[in-house]
Amino acid sequence: MQFVLEDFRSGPAWRETDEDSTDFRTLISDLLSGQYSHPIRVVALNPLVGWSRDASEDVAQELEQRVAEGFEVTEAVREFIERFTGRPIGVQLLLPLRDF
Repeated sequence: MQFVLEDFRSGPAWRETDEDSTDFRTLISDLLSGQYSHPIRVVALNPLVGWSRDASEDVAQELEQRVAEGFEVTEAVREFIERFTGRPIGVQLLLPLRDF
């Protein structure tokens, strides 16, 4: 299960989510489609085996890959990606020319 901490006008709160919508794939899709206005952090947990962890970096890396594939994201999601990857997105890197 994945839960998103979102920054609302009244302050941060965990976003209410249907149990069927807490898997990684659905979360990525929801972030790409603008379902979250200002995501701050993502926490993954598995209560059946008793673990939880911060999954923000994993989510940001997956979103960064989707942006590289041509998906567009909101400004808030772009900021989330940059905060957890440490890299700006949307900047094309120039490759050095090589003589072949």
